Amino acid sequence: MKEKYIAFLRGINVGGHHKVPMGELRAEMEKLGFEEVTTILNTGNIIFDAISEDLEQLEKRISEHLEKVFGFPIPTILRKWEMIDGLLKNNPFQEEIITKDIRLYVSFLKKDAEMDFQLPWISEDKGYKIIEKRENAIWSVLDVSTLKTTKAMGILERQFGKKNITTRNWNTIKRIEKKLLK
Repeated sequence: MKEKYIAFLRGINVGGHHKVPMGELRAEMEKLGFEEVTTILNTGNIIFDAISEDLEQLEKRISEHLEKVFGFPIPTILRKWEMIDGLLKNNPFQEEIITKDIRLYVSFLKKDAEMDFQLPWISEDKGYKIIEKRENAIWSVLDVSTLKTTKAMGILERQFGKKNITTRNWNTIKRIEKKLLK
């Protein structure tokens, strides 16, 4: 049985490093036997159809193949479309007041892990807060007028390890939804 998956690749096409052209990425995913391969933005968001298989094994297969092809490690975190759809339907950002300086993020964990802090967690400078964690996903809100995105995401990376987490702007998740609901 085929299922719809979303792959989130970590650390590609950021700051001119680890360049992966989207056309080549789509072609490599198709070489792995995936169908209906679509990329969203150039930051490593891939929608594809595949025969249902264990997520961990599928992540490993994609990551190892892409490392061989592109010559550097590409940590990969997969989610089934149903999970992403559930996140969108149960959006914890609904109560947030959005201004030009507010950014909404969802971070995906490779595996579920406990957090060392109680939620909601708010940084000392009040510029970053983690509002919820469920289904191996963490929702956070950043005020870019007080804190840079990289520093805020560093808090989560220290907690879970760089290879075990990847973060996307909530707008990217909504773009994935738009693409899938066409």
